[in-house]
Amino acid sequence: MRNFFYLLRREFRLFFKDTTLMSVFLVAPIIYAVMFGFVYKSGKVEHLPLIVVDLDNTPLSNQLIDLLNDNEKLHVILIKHDNLGTTEAMIEHQAVATVVIPDRFEASILQKNYPEINTYINTTNLLTANMASQGLQATIGTFSAGINMQGLKKKGMNAEQASTQYEPFKANYIKLFNETGNYFTFMWPGVLAVVLQQVILLGLAVSFSREYENNTFNSELLRNTGSAFVAMMVKILPFWIMSTFILLTYYIFHHIFHAPIPSPLGNFVVTTGLFIVATSFLGVLVSAMFPNSLKATQVLMLLSMPAFIIGGYTWPKEAMPMGVQWLANALPLTPFLDAHKVMLLEKGTLSNVSSSLIHLCILILVYGIMAFSTIQFKIWRARKNFAEAINGDSE
Repeated sequence: MRNFFYLLRREFRLFFKDTTLMSVFLVAPIIYAVMFGFVYKSGKVEHLPLIVVDLDNTPLSNQLIDLLNDNEKLHVILIKHDNLGTTEAMIEHQAVATVVIPDRFEASILQKNYPEINTYINTTNLLTANMASQGLQATIGTFSAGINMQGLKKKGMNAEQASTQYEPFKANYIKLFNETGNYFTFMWPGVLAVVLQQVILLGLAVSFSREYENNTFNSELLRNTGSAFVAMMVKILPFWIMSTFILLTYYIFHHIFHAPIPSPLGNFVVTTGLFIVATSFLGVLVSAMFPNSLKATQVLMLLSMPAFIIGGYTWPKEAMPMGVQWLANALPLTPFLDAHKVMLLEKGTLSNVSSSLIHLCILILVYGIMAFSTIQFKIWRARKNFAEAINGDSE
């Protein structure tokens, strides 16, 4: 135990001597949490710039323009009375959509000729395009329904009868879990998990490879322990301890930014703990395999960078090729985010995420055995080389 604690103190000294590693692990999560918190803080996109081409310029077309401007998602920034240079105007004003009200719009409605309103959506940004499309559909649909009901009431129907004639049945759409469609509520927890994975992998990327580079694997590490398990735990424990600082910071930021609060905390301790263990074993495995810290870092970054995209958090895994799904399932972030989303947003329990827990346990077992075996092989080879060197000297 004396050697174990000596090696543990040695790891902490190495960590705090490396100012780059220390700043990445301890400062970067705070910076990223604050930065992404403010990026997504509003939670929803409002006042998207809209251009209206009003070729009719009648009270009815003006009423439609007013309704479009009243929608919180939309903001009419330009009204044109001709359709010349509309595309250029969209680029110049960075408009997300253009609504073209045709000539004789009001007259055609009064004559039951059913005029067409064309909407042009700028889809260079799919998120804002979808938001604008929703706002336009809601506003134009409401406007159309109101005109139909007014026409029926002019024929002698009362408001209730006109409503049933226009809408023979009602369809209620009830949002669950993220009722307001708040993008911050959805995105921020996933981004924080990505940052946590990145800093753990960056920290552990140099754990063993640095020993190889500095020629201290034999002279310092093996001199105090010949156990692969002890060597592995000595490298990992400091990062587990300091990860609690990151998690505490995240919990405080959940309150500051009014994000969903992890509750009950015990359930999140289980899932987050398994995630950290699995990620740590993956980092140690790659670090032990490569004798160069730069190569180990590059490999881990190559694995972790696409993890959020392919992990199914923002895009369903079922829509991805099978090879991409296999890679996603090999990364601890994938099952962790599956469980985290259910527990944080849907208020699920551990029993609801049992498949994700099993997935994380399998990754822990696989990466733990592989890391242990790799370190054990490195120890065996180091001792063999040492013995051969001694025999060579004696001869």
